[in-house]
Amino acid sequence: MKKIITALLTMLITAIPVKADNISKIFHQSHINEGAVSLSVKDINTGAVIYNLNSKTPRNPASTLKLITTAASVDVLGYDYKYSTKLYKSAENILYMKLGADPFLKSSDLNDLMKTASGKNIKEPKKIYVDNSLFDSTEWGEGWQWDDDLNPLMPKFSAYNLDNNLLNIEVIPAQNGRAPSISVNPFYPVTIMNLIKTDYTEDNNIKAERNNSIAPNIINLSGTVSKQEILNLPVNNPRVYFNLRLNEAIQNAKIEYDGSLLNAKLPAKNVYLVDEVKHDLGLSETLKDSNNLVAETNFKLAGAKYAKARGSLTNSLNMLNAYFKKIGLNNDDARIVDGSGVSKNNLVTADFMTDFLIKISQEENFEKFKSYMPVPGEGTLRNRMLYFKENLSAKTGTLANASAIAGYIKTRRGKIYAFDIMIEDAKTSAYDKKNIEEQILRQIYMN
Repeated sequence: MKKIITALLTMLITAIPVKADNISKIFHQSHINEGAVSLSVKDINTGAVIYNLNSKTPRNPASTLKLITTAASVDVLGYDYKYSTKLYKSAENILYMKLGADPFLKSSDLNDLMKTASGKNIKEPKKIYVDNSLFDSTEWGEGWQWDDDLNPLMPKFSAYNLDNNLLNIEVIPAQNGRAPSISVNPFYPVTIMNLIKTDYTEDNNIKAERNNSIAPNIINLSGTVSKQEILNLPVNNPRVYFNLRLNEAIQNAKIEYDGSLLNAKLPAKNVYLVDEVKHDLGLSETLKDSNNLVAETNFKLAGAKYAKARGSLTNSLNMLNAYFKKIGLNNDDARIVDGSGVSKNNLVTADFMTDFLIKISQEENFEKFKSYMPVPGEGTLRNRMLYFKENLSAKTGTLANASAIAGYIKTRRGKIYAFDIMIEDAKTSAYDKKNIEEQILRQIYMN
């Protein structure tokens, strides 16, 4: 009998609820409708519900989705996985470059590979092939917005990942009232319509537009400029950009080759490795900095390894479903269509997210995974949530009209809670949404 009473008392103490009146007061003072907010708070040790609000309403998780897709991806790939771009030579003096979709690959890496080939006296290859078989040809996520085509945070992703898949467009002001000079470095076949005016009385205000359905190789730049600026804009054809940089690397290494760069799969026999470039998986870039290119690449790569086939969204989703089954998480209420959370088609509930956070907290490598999540002062929390110091590990998310944050908080009483906050409201600014998130977390921390 004493054991039963002790157990009941433990449950009551563990599940001290957050004061609902204090949470409601936050919404009232901010003039936001409670119906626009989903909130779930649970004890990670017992699963007890500490507080919930619209916690079963499906909403867009934005980049907090990276917690889920990254955990699944690293479960398949492993923490020690290395991206690898490899250069091979056949007995017939043919070079093969095997692409690894490395999102950290730079033009300088291609130069290094070709210099190694030249140093091994590979001077006049008969042919040079690029093996792009790792991924399918889909370069953008389902439900990504067409008007975000020039958003540098949303570049295309493929086996041809190089230089972050971004162009560097330099704008240098001229005399007041005149058009500035514009250059694209390194070279890429794009036409710039220069509608910018130099105006030293205003701050830089440059707008970039591109109509892919009419002229995908024309970028319209308009607005004003008063000081030099480098615009980073997504490459519309990563394969073309990659081949240009590879040709330059071949020339820089003084390798004599006048043929085309063709596509062919690396032969299984009669080839040897000339050199390779490796990079780490990039979990900090994914979770701390919310890098969409890295997140999407990891997700597609894990799908390829899981299916032992070419990377595709279908294979990645099958991998994800298998992961949910492995950790015992029911995903009937979730719809996930990309690896980064950029898509407006992603839908999860706050309960689903906190259930997920509890499940992974029970995994063997949890502390390692958690170490890649930002704490106040790091990554996307660089200037946020500083009040909580080391008591908070959380992933943020922001899309048009939506803001979210999910993770773990250690309360003043020493309890550790999994939480998820999602706000979808067109009338509230992004700043105000994030302020509401912090106020809610303060109530959770205090109680």
